[in-house]
Amino acid sequence: MSPLRLYARSRALPAALAALAGTAVASAWAAHWLVSLPAFDHTARLPVVVFGPLLAAAAIGTGLHTPSDELDRTAVRAWWPRRLAHLLGATVLAVALLALAVPGHAEAFGAPAAVRNTLGLAGVAAAGAALIGARLSWLPPVLFVGGVYLAAPGEPGGAADWWAWVMQPGPQGGSWTVAVAAFTAGASLYAWRGARRATAAS
Repeated sequence: MSPLRLYARSRALPAALAALAGTAVASAWAAHWLVSLPAFDHTARLPVVVFGPLLAAAAIGTGLHTPSDELDRTAVRAWWPRRLAHLLGATVLAVALLALAVPGHAEAFGAPAAVRNTLGLAGVAAAGAALIGARLSWLPPVLFVGGVYLAAPGEPGGAADWWAWVMQPGPQGGSWTVAVAAFTAGASLYAWRGARRATAAS
């Protein structure tokens, strides 16, 4: 078995990729269904560009575990490039799939918002994997999105651009800044430390 296939199987990458594909298909269906309802327009896709990326980030984060933590830490070659490539590859795939799932209306809740939210939440999940372990890496993005979804104001802009960035339309500059910073910080932390070792209690 080739090293690449062995790496993919040890990290359960096939299951993570299947979860990403399923998330994209479900998001595309939900976006189309919401827009087709008589009382709604393209702004009704807000739940899709929030919860689709959230599910994708959860799939990415749980796929960051390693079954051989001791071997990774004592390897002759540094593992951070492999960890970073793993995270980047999964995130790029998720971004591409979800951008295709909600086409059109870039000024509102279309592909740009889906891309931004996927990028930022993947970073939050990566940081979660490094700090609390890959199995629980879905928890920080879920808690953040749940709180923001309930507390965000109805009108976009203002301070909400920064703290409620997942709820903002696609072109909001402040929201993009926070999302890119979240991904950069999370990816850097995960590449440096790797996923936290799982314990019997987790």
